[in-house]
Amino acid sequence: MKRMRSEKGAALIEAAVTVPIILLISVGIFEFGRAYQTQQVLVNAAREGARLAVIDGSTDAQVRERVNNYLSGGGLTTLTDANISITRTTALTATATGSTVEISYPFSFIVLNPVVRLIAPADAKTGAPITMKAATMMRNEG
Repeated sequence: MKRMRSEKGAALIEAAVTVPIILLISVGIFEFGRAYQTQQVLVNAAREGARLAVIDGSTDAQVRERVNNYLSGGGLTTLTDANISITRTTALTATATGSTVEISYPFSFIVLNPVVRLIAPADAKTGAPITMKAATMMRNEG
């Protein structure tokens, strides 16, 4: 005589195992897509700042304002002067100089940082914001 085994709970167990994995993958795709988009906004903001920095008569305040306007237009928070570095005398050749605009932006993962802090709460750096950087150098006019 054969015994019949019930498979009533098998689907529930399979779902309990696979759903968290699928959710983690989906959240990871979303978070890294957001990080990539943020990096692109930073690169473009640095480029916009460098375009203004190479023009004679432009001030550092104007460059920082242009960078912050681009960041806020891209959905990011504006930065302090300490996070926007402007160097107007970068040597390119014996006679030409360039201007460099470098941006440092603190980026936090919305979902992954808290999850990481739950898993490894002992380290203070675990789950902390990462610093994204973007820099652009252009030749000075004139």
